[in-house]
Amino acid sequence: MHSKEMRLRRIQHLALEITDEMNVREELERSDTLRLIIDNLSRAIGDLTDPLGDYSINYIEEKVGNAHYLLFKNGKRKQFYF
Repeated sequence: MHSKEMRLRRIQHLALEITDEMNVREELERSDTLRLIIDNLSRAIGDLTDPLGDYSINYIEEKVGNAHYLLFKNGKRKQFYF
């Protein structure tokens, strides 16, 4: 089983890929997909920033994975659960 640090590192990598791709693609400016991507990332960040530090790594992985899938649509969602 991967440690929490490794899981967070993987989430960080996906988030960086999403950020880079969104800055390159011009057609995403006003699309519904963009809204869903931002919604998933916002929910992940909202959970991660719980002042008590009580967050669900599974929930964060799911939301960042969904955003990544929506942006890249590579045919399969990234599975994180171990």
